[in-house]
Amino acid sequence: QVQLVESGGGSVRAGGSLRLSCVGSGRPVSSYNMAWFRQAPGKERELAAVSWAPGGTYYADSVKGRFTVSRDNAKNTLYLQMTSLKPEDTGVYYCAVKIGYNYVIAGPHAYDYWGQGTQVTVSS
Repeated sequence: QVQLVESGGGSVRAGGSLRLSCVGSGRPVSSYNMAWFRQAPGKERELAAVSWAPGGTYYADSVKGRFTVSRDNAKNTLYLQMTSLKPEDTGVYYCAVKIGYNYVIAGPHAYDYWGQGTQVTVSS
């Protein structure tokens, strides 16, 4: 079992920045693929960024160039640095772990463990 706890959400104006954190416990997360999903009101949960266990990252086109995903395996923590935020970035941001299937882009159904989410609100 892996427990995930997100933090760092909040309210900012368009153009601002936030840094989200996701701390894992129960097992070391260094060997797992870890991702950030987000869900806007009335919309489906969508993949924003992935940190692959062997190395490398993936970004959805909507966040590419503005968001940076990173991990600190020593702290069992995944980060999401968000800059140049837009109102359309508003939503609940979730951290998730996928065991195996490295470098396979997949939807929420493929992920094994989830955090409770943290709210990000961007005003214009």
